[in-house]
Amino acid sequence: MPLFASTKRPFASLSEAEVLALAIGAEEEDGRIYRDIAHRLKATFPASAEVFEAMAEEEDGHRRALLTLYRLKFGEHIPLVRREDVAGFSRPEALWLAPELNPEALWTLAEQMEVQAGNFYTLAASRSQDVAVRKLLGDLAAAERNHEARAEKLQATVLTDNAKHAETAAARQNLVLQVVQPGLAGLIDGSVSTLAPLFAAAMATQSSHETLLVGLAASVGAGISMGLTEGLSDDGKISGRGSPWLRGGVCGLATTLGGVGHALPYLLADVQTATALALLVVVIELAAIAYIRWHYMKSPLLPTLFQVVLGGALVVLVGLVLGGS
Repeated sequence: MPLFASTKRPFASLSEAEVLALAIGAEEEDGRIYRDIAHRLKATFPASAEVFEAMAEEEDGHRRALLTLYRLKFGEHIPLVRREDVAGFSRPEALWLAPELNPEALWTLAEQMEVQAGNFYTLAASRSQDVAVRKLLGDLAAAERNHEARAEKLQATVLTDNAKHAETAAARQNLVLQVVQPGLAGLIDGSVSTLAPLFAAAMATQSSHETLLVGLAASVGAGISMGLTEGLSDDGKISGRGSPWLRGGVCGLATTLGGVGHALPYLLADVQTATALALLVVVIELAAIAYIRWHYMKSPLLPTLFQVVLGGALVVLVGLVLGGS
């Protein structure tokens, strides 16, 4: 389980040239993402495709403005500074590569991208000491905010019949970013990573009490590790993911609950009965994980259910084999 380690550059350590280089690369990538989405949507959702294409063209305009200013200030060489190399950014999920596209999920993705871009430009502008750079970054922050408002309006008028969708889009986005995503990561880790030690202990000791202690120790330890990792991974200022304390707490609590759920059956004295009940709890936990991924993350239900159940079954099998050896 991950803990503390990070090789990413702190945003505050970037020079003015590196900030502009980061912005240039980000605008190019976002434009390509919007253009790919437009291409995939064109046949079945032409109105949405047209808007995504227009957004791609606007990202191209931002990139050209950044390039012009960069050449004027720093010359021709642009260092490679990517968002994945800088702390605070979250990478967009590649929903445009899915076999079946969900337009509403793609608009939610676009909203998240625009929020992150707007936060980035606002923060970068506040740090800049150069008047021209500060002005351009501020203008781009305002432009990204306009994109976000435009996306919300289009969701209400083009993508859904629900007139209140635009009002609830921001709240749903915050729920997903700040609660659902970290909670789901914790639930998966707690439900899956603790299976092998729990069932190995049950098979090796044939003692419900000792197995319960192993399960509780693994669950609490995993919760602390995952909570700290989530909380320290991103301060939320650029990604828009909110308070690291909230995300870390949600992730840590979900991790602990995911592990404790299938440890509690070992309160029963009979280890065989407890193991059978623990396996039933595991099935329920894995089904819940698949449902959350389907409902909030728009993942296909059956493939998601198959992947989650297969992964859980393999970890259980490892624990049973090692415990019985």
